[in-house]
Amino acid sequence: MVFGDVVTIDTAARRVLTADGLELSYTILVLAPGSRPSYFGHDQWASCAPGLKTIEDARSIRSRLLLTFERAERTPDKAEQARLMTIAVVGGGPTGVELAGSIAELSRYTLSRDFRNIHPQSTRILLIEAGDRLLSGFSPDMSTFARRRLERLGVEILTQTPVADLAPDRIKIGDRWIPVGLAIWAAGVTASPLAAALGVPLDKGGRVAVGPNLQVTGLDDVFALGDIALAREKDGTPLPGLAQVAKQQGIYLGRALAARILGKAEPSPFVYRSRGNTAIIGRHAAVFELGRLKLKGWLAWAAWALIHVYLLVGFQHRVLVSIQWLWRYLTYERGARLIAGDQTTPGSSAAEGT
Repeated sequence: MVFGDVVTIDTAARRVLTADGLELSYTILVLAPGSRPSYFGHDQWASCAPGLKTIEDARSIRSRLLLTFERAERTPDKAEQARLMTIAVVGGGPTGVELAGSIAELSRYTLSRDFRNIHPQSTRILLIEAGDRLLSGFSPDMSTFARRRLERLGVEILTQTPVADLAPDRIKIGDRWIPVGLAIWAAGVTASPLAAALGVPLDKGGRVAVGPNLQVTGLDDVFALGDIALAREKDGTPLPGLAQVAKQQGIYLGRALAARILGKAEPSPFVYRSRGNTAIIGRHAAVFELGRLKLKGWLAWAAWALIHVYLLVGFQHRVLVSIQWLWRYLTYERGARLIAGDQTTPGSSAAEGT
């Protein structure tokens, strides 16, 4: 195993080059680098509105969010205080919906007694969606349920409202600017730029086309799975960019390559079996769909929690996570309120954090 960032792939010579100059030869190459936030041609917005794709992203967003409240607590300027306590989430898919609900609960419950000069319960949370409804991948009644639950938490929902521009301390929708303390991007993803290194055609999402056995089209010894792969159902419908798709592809490809190396018959083409789609709306609320089966509210949330605990590796982890979730459910606690890393947020100076 080698830890490093691959920057170049030479499929003709069957070599990959890492960022630190290490050159590695391969017989079979498997690509699964995932995806990154897509800003639809406005990559300069990334510094103003971070996306959520990695653990580091989550920690950074948590730190930035907590810092906005700390700065609001210290400022005597009411207008600046209002700006800092305005949080915008861009994108009304499952990630955006979960973020908006979590931030609403964090401000209204977890942080409600942590400050003297501000009232976190009055935080203005905007959920901005360019489409005509939230959770477009779900049925309309599930979208309506999600909207109502978020509105009960105090989230302002703006649909049919694409973002026109972003600055470190404000967001433009339509022809008006709204001052914000923090903007978070959850409006879309694009495949890792590593896909372009293969020198094969890419779709508009930056993905490489793969065949029924997950082999990259036109390359005999290169395979791809997860968000970088454009795999299709039997009817030609592209598979969704979900963790359950990548997991099933990983299991399939591992077995297929083992059979290939051992000279055994390879398995039949990959077939995706959906386990359903879930979106968490907040504390004890979710929506779940699997074919004709539709659940919403507390039952969907409980089913999601049970499934996630069941899929954890090891009995010890299952017990530990169950206890932690139960405690947080009963107390509204969400773990340590730790501010780590670079303590600057958009629209502020580094000196403020010292």
